[in-house]
Amino acid sequence: MYKQLTEELELNKVQLVAVSKTQPISKIKAMYDQGQRVFGENRVQELKEKQALLPSDIQWHMIGQLQKNKVKHLFPYITLIHSVDSVSLAKVINQQAVKHDMIVKVLLQVKIALEESKSGFSIDDLESALPELTKFNAIRICGVMGMGTFTSDNDITRHEFADLKKSYKLLKDKYFSDNAYFSELSMGMSGDYKLAIEAGSTMVRIGSLLFS
Repeated sequence: MYKQLTEELELNKVQLVAVSKTQPISKIKAMYDQGQRVFGENRVQELKEKQALLPSDIQWHMIGQLQKNKVKHLFPYITLIHSVDSVSLAKVINQQAVKHDMIVKVLLQVKIALEESKSGFSIDDLESALPELTKFNAIRICGVMGMGTFTSDNDITRHEFADLKKSYKLLKDKYFSDNAYFSELSMGMSGDYKLAIEAGSTMVRIGSLLFS
């Protein structure tokens, strides 16, 4: 499955984040041996433990909701944080990045799903927050991330992904037009990644489909 999936994603110029949460070291290492280098975790402690036991050239992405008091445990080996959903969280990430003399890449999480449990900025709140967010000089804002509603209705998913693409384009055109780093649209998981690719995703987060 890994080879077939990576060929499909490469054809569409989409990066694969292999979601390794709850997976044992042996399975992650097996996927590493097939060539995968980007892995995503949603719990800080689990990411930290796995990082210590796996090859140092793995690029670790934090894809889950992130508590401010856990941020310090991601350094210095975090590559990308997908789930920046508040100015206060961005501030803490920036503070830790300064301490480690790093520039940390982040994505801004936009709420597109119907479920109340899903977090993220509304596009209006995000626009209001951008002047402050862009002042953090140890953070590099590389794009946006969103999670669709957990549903079998493809029309709902398509609509949500289209909304996120519009939000990305609005931000790119209005605030980041001269910023080459603002280029990532992270959306799509095991059940809906094909719809995400259709909608313009540049990065998908796939776990169960790979590790089943």
